[in-house]
Amino acid sequence: MLKHDIKDIKLAQKGKLRIEWAEMDMPVLRMIRERFKKEKPLKGVKIAACLHVTTETANLMITLKEAGADLALCASNPLSTQDDVAAALVKFYKIPVFAIKGEDRDTYYKHIYQVLDIKPHITMDDGADLISTLHKEKTQLLQNVLGGTEETTTGVIRLRAMAEDGALQYPVIAVNDAYTKHLFDNRYGTGQSTIDGILRATNRLLAGSVFVVCGYGWCGRGVAMRARGMGARVIVTEVDPLKALEAVMDGFDVMPGLEAAKSGDIFVTVTGNINVLTDKHFLKMKDGSIVANTGHFNVEIDIESLEKISKSKRTVRDFVEEYTLKNGKRIYLLAQGRLINLSAAEGHPAAVMDMSFANQALSAEYIYKNAKKLEKKVYSVPAEIDREIARLKLEAMGIKIDILTEEQYKYLHSWQMGT
Repeated sequence: MLKHDIKDIKLAQKGKLRIEWAEMDMPVLRMIRERFKKEKPLKGVKIAACLHVTTETANLMITLKEAGADLALCASNPLSTQDDVAAALVKFYKIPVFAIKGEDRDTYYKHIYQVLDIKPHITMDDGADLISTLHKEKTQLLQNVLGGTEETTTGVIRLRAMAEDGALQYPVIAVNDAYTKHLFDNRYGTGQSTIDGILRATNRLLAGSVFVVCGYGWCGRGVAMRARGMGARVIVTEVDPLKALEAVMDGFDVMPGLEAAKSGDIFVTVTGNINVLTDKHFLKMKDGSIVANTGHFNVEIDIESLEKISKSKRTVRDFVEEYTLKNGKRIYLLAQGRLINLSAAEGHPAAVMDMSFANQALSAEYIYKNAKKLEKKVYSVPAEIDREIARLKLEAMGIKIDILTEEQYKYLHSWQMGT
C-alpha cells in the first residue's frame, strides 16, 4: 500500500481532471516530460518535495516520475493544499503525498518528517522548511543528499543566511533567481492570483478603493500593477530607497506605512519580512479595512498584536475573520494571514507555473549530473537553463525571434571596433 496522508481519496477523479486542465497550459514542462520519459535522467533518484500541492505542482511531480525519480510530496503551507489534487496523485499517479488543507502546525511538520523518510538525494523546497528541518532535526540524512532546489524569495533569503553562517551542508539552486521564474511567476503570477484570492474571499469592488501594497519587489510590482488595472488607487510602502523610487516612477503614491494606514481600504503585505503591519497600523486604519498577506509565511501581519487590541473576533465568510478593536473599529483579516492567493484561490495560473516548474525539473537534472562539482552554497539557475526555458516557451507560443549574424556576434565579443 502506497504511504500517504490526505483528506479523502474519493476526491481523486475531480483532482485528475483539474490536473489535466492545468497541463494544457504547461507546454514547456510537457516538452521536458517527453524528453525525460525517453532518457530517464533521474532514474533511481529519491526526491523529497515540499511544495504547494496544486494542479501545477502535480504536473511537475508527474514529470519527475517520468524521469525515473522516486518521489514524496508534502505541503509548503498549511492552507495551500488542494485536497482533490493530493488524492489524484496518490490514486492515479502512485506518488506518496502527505498534505491536508488546513492542517495544524504539528501535522504540517509530521508530514515534512514523513517525506524525509525516503532518505532523499535531492530536496525540492518552497520556503526552506524542508531544508531547515533536515539540517536541524534529521542531520543523519544529510550524507545522502546531493543537492536541492528552492522555489521562492523567502526560502532563498533563509538559505543564503544559512550559507553565510556556514550551516548549509549541500548545494542549492535558487530557482527564484531565474529570469523565467521571478519575472513571470512573481510579477504576473502573484499579481493576478493575489487579486483573485482577495476577490474570492471578499467579493469587494476594487475600483475606487485605496489599495496599499507593502513591499515593491517583483511580487509587489505585480500586485500593484493588477490592483491599478482594476481601478484602485494604489499606495506603496517600502524600506528600500531604490524600490521606492521605482514605485514613484511607475506612477504610484509612496509613503510610510503608518501614513498609508490612515488612507487604505485594502492592505496586502508582500515583503518576506516580519511584523510589517502591527498594532500601530491597525489602530490607525479605517473601520472595515481588509488586511491580507501574499508573502510566503504568515509573519508579515502581526496577528498576535491584533488579537491583543481586539475585544471580539468572529468568522464572517470563508477565509475572512472580523476583529472588532477596543475602539470599535473592525479589521478583516484574510486567510489567517497566510498566502491569500493559495488559501482563498488556486494560486498562480498554470501558464506561469509552467516556466517555474520547468526550472525545477531542469535544475534537478543539473544537480544530479553536476553534484560532484558543486560547493555547499546557493547557486543561481544556470543561464543556459534559463534561456532554454525561454526558447521553449516562445516555441510553444508560436513566436520566432532573430538570431545574431556572425558579424554581429564578433562585434559584441570584441573591443577593437569603435565609432
